[in-house]
Amino acid sequence: MHRLCLSVMMILLGALGCLPAAAQDCGGDFGNWRASLQKEAAQKGVGSAGIAFIAQARQNASVLKRDRAQGVFTQDFLTFSGRMVSGYRLKQGAANLRKYAKAFARAEKDFGVPGPVIAAFWALETDFGAVQGDFSTRDALATLAHDCRRPQLFRPQLIALAKLVELGVLPPDVRGAWAGEVGQVQILPSDYLEYGRDGDGDGRVDLRNSAPDVIMTAGNFIRSLGWRRGEPWFQEVRVPDRLPWEQTGKSNRIPVSQWAAWGISDRDGKPLRDNGIPAALVLPMGSGGPAFLAFPNYDIYLEWNQSFVYTLTAAYLATRLDGAPRYNAGKPVGGLDQNAMKTLQRKLAALGHDVGKIDGILGAGTRAATRAEQLRLGLPADGWPTAALLNKL
Repeated sequence: MHRLCLSVMMILLGALGCLPAAAQDCGGDFGNWRASLQKEAAQKGVGSAGIAFIAQARQNASVLKRDRAQGVFTQDFLTFSGRMVSGYRLKQGAANLRKYAKAFARAEKDFGVPGPVIAAFWALETDFGAVQGDFSTRDALATLAHDCRRPQLFRPQLIALAKLVELGVLPPDVRGAWAGEVGQVQILPSDYLEYGRDGDGDGRVDLRNSAPDVIMTAGNFIRSLGWRRGEPWFQEVRVPDRLPWEQTGKSNRIPVSQWAAWGISDRDGKPLRDNGIPAALVLPMGSGGPAFLAFPNYDIYLEWNQSFVYTLTAAYLATRLDGAPRYNAGKPVGGLDQNAMKTLQRKLAALGHDVGKIDGILGAGTRAATRAEQLRLGLPADGWPTAALLNKL
């Protein structure tokens, strides 16, 4: 699910002028909370139709249940990517790149974002518009804004949605994802307002039904996150048996020439071409699994979604749609299940590492802590937690 990192969202919402002074106003009686939101919306320029729209908001318990349990991201990269990068998505992606070639070309010309990158997000978010979600967007946003977990993110989104409804861009009964995203690439209402682009020339931005609008808007939004025109994002490589593994990891960018000097080649064993852009060596399943060079443009994926396994899959799918073959799965050492991962996280936290929430998800903090402990214990510091590491700890 498309979940923008909070820091980026705060910047964007501030730019829109819709970050409320009472951003922490949450919880308590829902009716009183809703009334305060209506008052704030009026102060933000929402008219009577938009205020009436907010007045009809209701809570949805299933939204909170979804928000608390995103277990799909506990899957490892081979499992998740194997399921998400399907033959259907590859076939439909190629067909859509041909069908809407003019829109993709225009998006790349205007925003610098290649068609395969846009098409990969389009595929993963909604299967090219086929599955856009069946939650009331108003009620989903109201539920999450009233909840005190992240009100500063969702409260402004409900006001932005009211503006879209009042403008006639979206109908009052619009439905979408449980987290309030709408349309074929699942963007939040404030982003719809800020980055929506008319791709088919009909004078309106329809992200639910118009593929050209979707393509142009996605390109504009990805550009806003910092996409670097003309640069690569992801490349599969082959790694040698011996390597300074502690140099791996997405935050450690090194010149491609240095990776080549350490024995890394392209996936076919040919010498790497140094394009002058530093890259990180990413090993989602450790030294025995698939290996990729991640360039600065890969960081944009992490602005779209904070999940490591999702972003790796999205970047990989974009390379497939750009003509790359299936990755070499290698022979990775078995990882940890969710309960064992939680145990590992507790041990790492007890040793003074910041792993974030103890949730059984292999995120950036857990990978960094794993790499540090592997190095200390004399294990290959590839950031992949195994039973051997857990036993040594």
